[in-house]
Amino acid sequence: MTVSAFVKLDDVAKRWNGQLGVEGITLDIPEGSFTALLGPSGCGKSTTLRLLAGLEIPDEGKILIDGKDVTTSAASDRNLSMVFQSYALFPHLSVAENVVFGLKVRRVPKAERQQKLHRALEITGLLGFEGRKPGELSGGQRQRVALARAIVAGQRLCLMDEPLSNLDAKLRNAVRKDIKKLQRDLGITVVYVTHDQTEAMSMADTVVLMKDGHIQQIGAPEDLYSRPTNTFVAEFVGAPPMSLIASKALPGFGEDKTIGIRAENVQIAPKGEGRLRCTVIESEFLGSETLIGLGHADATGLCVLKPGLSMLSEGNELDITFADENLHVFDAAGQRLAG
Repeated sequence: MTVSAFVKLDDVAKRWNGQLGVEGITLDIPEGSFTALLGPSGCGKSTTLRLLAGLEIPDEGKILIDGKDVTTSAASDRNLSMVFQSYALFPHLSVAENVVFGLKVRRVPKAERQQKLHRALEITGLLGFEGRKPGELSGGQRQRVALARAIVAGQRLCLMDEPLSNLDAKLRNAVRKDIKKLQRDLGITVVYVTHDQTEAMSMADTVVLMKDGHIQQIGAPEDLYSRPTNTFVAEFVGAPPMSLIASKALPGFGEDKTIGIRAENVQIAPKGEGRLRCTVIESEFLGSETLIGLGHADATGLCVLKPGLSMLSEGNELDITFADENLHVFDAAGQRLAG
């Protein structure tokens, strides 16, 4: 039996003065899932989220939430909550007042408001901060207030627009774990916009990678990493990104193809025994390993990982090798070939 999607976008398009925003966006999002819209600036991920939220109306296509056509419905009629990049807190209100503001507007009884407030503050680790104003909180605490507000709304669908981009690296890591745990514990459906592949890959069940207003690939994080559908996905997903080699540099692959290889599948070979001779262009110590960047006339992004501290001098020549089973082959248009 086929289970219908909780959130469905069917061939959705949005343009401004003839300029493309997004085109042909088709997505099925199951209830209780965590879906990340990933891509570079200007790719259409935030536009897609705004269309889903009802902040924009599509020029074409349909949007359904829980089986209801909400394509032209107002944001207030879509039964969802949002967490913004800017936190969107009222500076003159306390933490408690910010969290229950929406409930107060909807005239939820005071006793119920207090019960939901206590539960949300408990979940987000904000008990004891009820009386503080946003200006007295750290960035991470403000983001937790925004999360608590989304929790008390009690909606099954929560949209998040780059909620961690204002936090430093350590806080981002901590709040990322908080969000994922909250999503699992509450069983809500999250659609999360980010340009940060680490966020998308570590949090999402499904990643939707976008470029220039179009979806490039939809799949589990491991699918995008292990079987990229084109060279854009190959280079965008992964740190370091996949290295790409022109097939003319590798006998047996024919002409006008691009061969991809991940750094962990590249080995340094004895001189004269490798498949490519490269020049060391940089060495970057990462703690448990060293990333060695390599130059070659027919390749981009070539690198090899060595354990521990293994710095090599720039300009050194070395040979590298790799197994055919770890290669990804793309056609002249950059699309993945079978296998």
